[in-house]
Amino acid sequence: QVQMVESGGGLVQAGAALRLSCAASGRAFSSLSMGWFRQAPGKEREFVAAMRRGAGSAYYADSVKDRFTISRDDAKNTVFLQINSLKPEDTAVYYCAATTNNLSTAQATSIIWYKFWGQGTQVTVAS
Repeated sequence: QVQMVESGGGLVQAGAALRLSCAASGRAFSSLSMGWFRQAPGKEREFVAAMRRGAGSAYYADSVKDRFTISRDDAKNTVFLQINSLKPEDTAVYYCAATTNNLSTAQATSIIWYKFWGQGTQVTVAS
């Protein structure tokens, strides 16, 4: 079992930046591929970014790839999501997810491949 706790969300103005963190425990972090998803009110949870285990390839949703950066620090058992130039449409609950699979490109963007989830952190962007 893997436990994950997200932090770093909040209420910000459009154009601001945030850095979300997700601390994982319960399994060797280096064995996990990590992802970030988000869910806006009334919408389905959607893929944002992912990084394969071993600081491998990173994947991004087309809608965020110019503004979001995923990174990981295996020594700190933490994955980060740097969000720049926030827009009101970025408002959502952001979830950290993990899997022991070394995800392919297609798998990385699919919610079904992630077994472990955090509780989410709210990001609200005011216009």
